[in-house]
Amino acid sequence: MSGMRSQPAMPLSRRAALASLLAPLAVPRLARAQGGWPDRPVRIVVPFTPGGSTDIIARALAAELQDSLGQPFVVENRGGAGGTIGTEVVAHAPADGYTLLMGHIGTLAVNPTLYRNLSFDTVTSFAPITLAAVVPNVMVVNPRKMPSGGIQELVAMAKRRPRSLTYGSGGNGSAAHIAMAAFCLATGVEMEHIPYRGTAPMMNDLIGGTIDLTFTGGPPILPPVRAGMLRALGVSSDHRLAGAPDIPTVEEQGVAGFEANQWYGLVAPAGTPRPIVDRLNAECTRILKGDKLRPRLESEGAEAAPGTPEAFRDFIVAERARWGEVVRRAELKPD
Repeated sequence: MSGMRSQPAMPLSRRAALASLLAPLAVPRLARAQGGWPDRPVRIVVPFTPGGSTDIIARALAAELQDSLGQPFVVENRGGAGGTIGTEVVAHAPADGYTLLMGHIGTLAVNPTLYRNLSFDTVTSFAPITLAAVVPNVMVVNPRKMPSGGIQELVAMAKRRPRSLTYGSGGNGSAAHIAMAAFCLATGVEMEHIPYRGTAPMMNDLIGGTIDLTFTGGPPILPPVRAGMLRALGVSSDHRLAGAPDIPTVEEQGVAGFEANQWYGLVAPAGTPRPIVDRLNAECTRILKGDKLRPRLESEGAEAAPGTPEAFRDFIVAERARWGEVVRRAELKPD
């Protein structure tokens, strides 16, 4: 084209020298791009309303992760449909490490049998990070309804008057519902289930005397027990709680082999880069084994139980099989 002069090409030697000068700058830049997670807030979806064990444990862990990783870890409550709504949000979220799920026995093990048309699979749709805590259920009664006695007295009362006792839960298929269904199968009793939209409103009605009892996780249960507003009958684990050693187990009181614990664990959408999963696993393990959070969990009836992502995946598979059988035998239905 007339009036324009082409620029002379840069000599090969100069180009090689410039490339060698820029190369050291490019490598750290790439490393920063791969290792910069997290560089913005991370959300942990709790698929239930505030106030239950899932919410309590998620918030405690989020606060520690925020301190150690230097970015906000924000708990977002997305309740509804037995936890399936919030779980679905995470299953279809970008697999970039910025959306996590605090899953638990109901959302990851019970719901695949309880709900027939889920848009996700609790094994293949998620990248397990770690089992966080095991929370034995504590059976409690309103003391005005049952001022004395233990598990055997409750069973005798229920057998004398089938379906006269009412128990509450955070919803159909919730951890409290499944634990009581297992107890009724083990003891041959029938009680009337009253589902609520979350643990907090159920607890209000239990303390107020609208319902008779519940069988749910320690964190929301133990404070009103210690305050005398509720009376504890038994613990669902095979050992007594470190934070409440005076409460006997259900098995100690004659229900042989009974164990029905809640559990909670962190998962990410399937395809989340393994370095992010490994970093989260390492941080959660350090936090859960540390002297700050572990004693707090124990005081609230929870037991820290971190492990590898692979161990958590195997655990979810085994729990799905176990609790799916309870759902079928008890003929449980969703809301």
